[in-house]
Amino acid sequence: MSEALVTFDNVVHVYGTAEQQVTALRGVDLTVNEGEMVALLGPSGAGKSTLMWLCAGLLQPTAGQVEVCGRRLTRLRQSAATDMRLRDVGVVLQNPSRNLLPYETAKGNVLFAQRPTRRTAKMKSKRAHDLLDAVGLAHVSSHPARRLSGGEQQRLAVAVALANGPRLLLADEPTSQLDTKSAASVIDLIKAANEDLGTTVIAVTHDPEVGAALGRTVTIRDGRVGSEGHHGADYLVVGRDGAIHLPQELLDTVLPPGSLAEAILTETGVELRRVDVDGGSRAES
Repeated sequence: MSEALVTFDNVVHVYGTAEQQVTALRGVDLTVNEGEMVALLGPSGAGKSTLMWLCAGLLQPTAGQVEVCGRRLTRLRQSAATDMRLRDVGVVLQNPSRNLLPYETAKGNVLFAQRPTRRTAKMKSKRAHDLLDAVGLAHVSSHPARRLSGGEQQRLAVAVALANGPRLLLADEPTSQLDTKSAASVIDLIKAANEDLGTTVIAVTHDPEVGAALGRTVTIRDGRVGSEGHHGADYLVVGRDGAIHLPQELLDTVLPPGSLAEAILTETGVELRRVDVDGGSRAES
């Protein structure tokens, strides 16, 4: 069995001041094993990007523990977190220009990302060429990053994040600005890194193609893990307090918010039944 590469243990993250707080994560428990590929799904504002930034060591949790690549991030100094991102963790931020050196060429960006490695100059150059070719940017390798289109910058950001062969790739909406063909090339590159190098992948996405390609999906709702998908089947996740997030179609039809229900133990598991109470009498549905 693969070992855990990323672990969230009852993680809470709160933004703001004591007078005005926003709770982005509410007791998240999550384990991602080495070699897994996971897509984080959920509505905007659910806490997906916060979870990603915590993985990268760019934020510290308000409560709970985060471990990445064998490091407990709450104990890391900023310099150690930066070193982790240089050597073990590739990060693709949602705004692609934030991942790049704007005045450096596309190839220069990929070469610069390989500084921590012990590769020879020839090996680094070949790695840069191969990555740029994989994302369809070989023809603009000598162009400054700032002159590339938004979609080209996004593809370049993925190439830069994978330059060192990181143990963990964190990608925030890696296909959001891409057409179907370009998105497919990025997905193929991410899958190749997983298959060839064993790179673990966690990607925030609204793209169903990315979710399908990565295999495991984790849906974040209201700052909690609401459900997981494995091999095309979706499952509810029971929280530490016994809470579960029902699918929206059940909330809209069978169990709207405020409904009374009871959990009944059966031979095959637990059955959730709606109960209507009126004047002391009750009816199940």
